[in-house]
Amino acid sequence: MWQYANQYRVFAFSGEMGAGKTTFIHALCDMLGVEDAVSSPTFAIINEYYFSVNGGTEQKIYHMDWYRMRDTEEAINAGIEDCVNDPSAYSLVEWPEKARKLLPKKHLWISIIETAPGERLMEVYASEPGLG
Repeated sequence: MWQYANQYRVFAFSGEMGAGKTTFIHALCDMLGVEDAVSSPTFAIINEYYFSVNGGTEQKIYHMDWYRMRDTEEAINAGIEDCVNDPSAYSLVEWPEKARKLLPKKHLWISIIETAPGERLMEVYASEPGLG
C-alpha cells in the first residue's frame, strides 16, 4: 500500500471505537521502520515519530487522535492545523470527523469497519467519501 499512498501527506482513519485504527497505524509505522514507541495519542492528542528513507534521510510522522476535540477551533488551538499542513511530514489522523474542515483537499480517507470478530473491511478514498 505504501508505494501507492506515500504521495499523500495526510491519512484520515475513520472507524468505530475498537475498529483497529491505532492497530493499523502501529503496523504501518513498524513497516516504515519507526523505532519510537507507537501508541494511541488519545490524551496527548499528537505523537511524533521518525523513520529513515533514501539512505538515512529522516522523515517525521504526526500521529493524531482527534477523539477529544469538541470542534475545529479547539483543534486549531491544539496545533493540529500546523501538523496537517506541514509539507515535510506525514499526518496519521484518528477520528478525523471531529475537525474534518482541517483536512487538506488532498488526503486519503481510510474507513475501517469491523465485519465480524477479528475481521475488518478497509475502504480507501482519495478524499472523504462523498467529496470526490
